[in-house]
Amino acid sequence: MGFISNLIFAIVLGFASFLFAKNIKRIRRNIFLGRDIDRSDRSSDRWKVMARVALGQGKMTKRPVAGFLHILVYIGFVLINIEVLEIVLDGLIGTHRIFAFLGGFYDFLIGSFEILAFLVLASCAIFLVRRNVLKLKRLNMKEMKGWPKNDANFILIMEIVLMTALFFMNASDQILATRGMDHYVVAGSFPISSYLVPLIDGMSDTGLLALERGTWWFHILGILFFLNYIIYSKHLHIAFAFPNTFYSKLEPKGELNNLEAVTNEVKMMMDPDADPFAAPAEDEAEAEDAGVFGAKDATDLNWVQLMNAYTCTECGRCSSVCPANQTGKELSPRKIMMDTRDRIEEIGKNIDTNGEGHDDGKSLLGDYISKEEIWACTSCNACTDACPINIDPLSIIVDLRRYAVMEESAAPTELNMMFNNIENNGAPWQMPASDRLNWAEELKEEEN
Repeated sequence: MGFISNLIFAIVLGFASFLFAKNIKRIRRNIFLGRDIDRSDRSSDRWKVMARVALGQGKMTKRPVAGFLHILVYIGFVLINIEVLEIVLDGLIGTHRIFAFLGGFYDFLIGSFEILAFLVLASCAIFLVRRNVLKLKRLNMKEMKGWPKNDANFILIMEIVLMTALFFMNASDQILATRGMDHYVVAGSFPISSYLVPLIDGMSDTGLLALERGTWWFHILGILFFLNYIIYSKHLHIAFAFPNTFYSKLEPKGELNNLEAVTNEVKMMMDPDADPFAAPAEDEAEAEDAGVFGAKDATDLNWVQLMNAYTCTECGRCSSVCPANQTGKELSPRKIMMDTRDRIEEIGKNIDTNGEGHDDGKSLLGDYISKEEIWACTSCNACTDACPINIDPLSIIVDLRRYAVMEESAAPTELNMMFNNIENNGAPWQMPASDRLNWAEELKEEEN
């Protein structure tokens, strides 16, 4: 019976791992449908950013309550996985508490895991209250209706149930060990689950065995389910936060990149000896690679921007500090990231179903994100500064704007007036260059 149980566990573990790897490969394919961008520079700085922001949770504490609770969940998630490793090894080779030989250190570990598990459970309960009872505004904006809200609640409830199962597993394990049941050893320290012992101490050996085995299987199967569920959830940031922060933008937030093709055009205009009809081969290739100015669809964005979209935690910190959003405009930086993720997912599904090159007649700009949204942005970078994992919604907004202006000539009237003034007068103002110093002459007259 033990061999069959181990075999079933190995099959389930292998299938869950295969499914996870397959889905990660699909997401990786979708991300690299984006344009190429070189983020291999300043490697040491990138490691420091990843260590501070992703590993050290450096930006979470800007909101102390949510930050502290999230850090508890984060630490609990990382350290409790050591006990998960023990469960996996026990399931594969048929042992029970394989690390018990560590003695006093093992007692310390199990005791610490129980305390962390309780803190995780309490934190998740508080998060549920914040979302559904207190109804914090940033967690209940209109883009959070339906699946996003249900997803967040489901994850929190799942974590509470898994931690509860862990406590009952440990409580029944303690009783079975003290009763001298075969296969069970007296090991570990149980500061939390010990309080559950009186509730189940009256159960028979058979009932306790069923409870211990049932919660053991429930706990590990729940974790394997969670592993594959996060692929479709906002909790994918568990896997992507580290690469996302490593490849994040290191330049000052207010610094926008120039389009290389436009830069080359300007250089040619400034060179009186340049022949516009004899462009170098590399420029032609670059222009061909560029395809369009800016971005109309998700595949026009670069792969870092698409990874940003998959990494978004939907926490809403970006939208809660966005001045456009706070004044009632349509723009929500969180929605920009969610829409980008939904669109590249749709493109990926179209490729799986119809092959590459299939055109479904949709685009990111227009079908998912409206022009009203992108022009509401003030380019203040508050959203990028607020993001706890260095996501950059502004870069996507800017690329969508570039497409609207340079490919569709669809800028707002006010901007078109400015463009015309720059073209005709060399300045944003509607006055000729000869009149620029009139104010100084008027000042002199007043002084005289």
